[in-house]
Amino acid sequence: MSRNKTLAAVALVAAIAAGGIARAEGTDPVIAKVGDQEIHQSELDLAISSLDPQLQRMPDEQKRAAALSAVIDVKLLVKDAEKEGLQDDATFKQRVAFLTERELHNAFFKKHVVDAVTQEEVKARYDKEVAAIPPQEEVKARHILVKTEDEAKAVIKELDAGKSFVELAKAKSTDPNKDDGGDLGYFTKGRMVPEFEEAAFALEKGAYTKTPVKTQFGFHVILVEDKRPQAPPALEQVEPQVRQLVMRDKYLALLASAKKATPVEISDPALKKAYDEAGKAQEAK
Repeated sequence: MSRNKTLAAVALVAAIAAGGIARAEGTDPVIAKVGDQEIHQSELDLAISSLDPQLQRMPDEQKRAAALSAVIDVKLLVKDAEKEGLQDDATFKQRVAFLTERELHNAFFKKHVVDAVTQEEVKARYDKEVAAIPPQEEVKARHILVKTEDEAKAVIKELDAGKSFVELAKAKSTDPNKDDGGDLGYFTKGRMVPEFEEAAFALEKGAYTKTPVKTQFGFHVILVEDKRPQAPPALEQVEPQVRQLVMRDKYLALLASAKKATPVEISDPALKKAYDEAGKAQEAK
């Protein structure tokens, strides 16, 4: 989630401005030096986690090298920046304060939202979402596609005479799935062209069309092998999306509680209107 992402150079600069990164004795080895400045493993880890998403896809050793290069670049120029007194510049202090607040926000978000989500909450939200899905019927069908209506009628006559649908599909269909006996698997409404769909869903289980079905692809003979309610996706398939919903609700609840405790005032009427509308849109998702 974007609210929990850190910015690349920002985290390094903020850490340096705050006096470095806290290290447990003996657990954070020195991996390089720039003059008398030590670079510890924790700084490299932070730099790696802050790399651009494109760089994150590089092999591990290349990522480590890119991250180390970024840390060294910072160390090389920090002392010169301090000599020029840039750390006392009002704009710089304002930026560091903003970045510090953002990182505190992210740390609070991780603790009370990301790390606070339980599997029980994810399962409960999944059950709620599944219960809200309107039931849909799906059919399992096969078809034989031919070029002319007369060819389709001839196929229907052979079916009426007891010929195997699968064997006729393999012998006569022009569709690429002919080798599978014209098998289309299960599908719901909206997946096929309208004429095909209407004919398929009108058939009873085990029945085939008694007249050819014309579509933009040619003429079809359709067999419906099964009908059933569509099963919802398994929790394992949609867990990341469901977890996002749980995290969003937790985050919005935190914000709502904070806003009750701390009034928010926006002096610009147009900006206030845009802020309020954005908030309503977020809550409605």
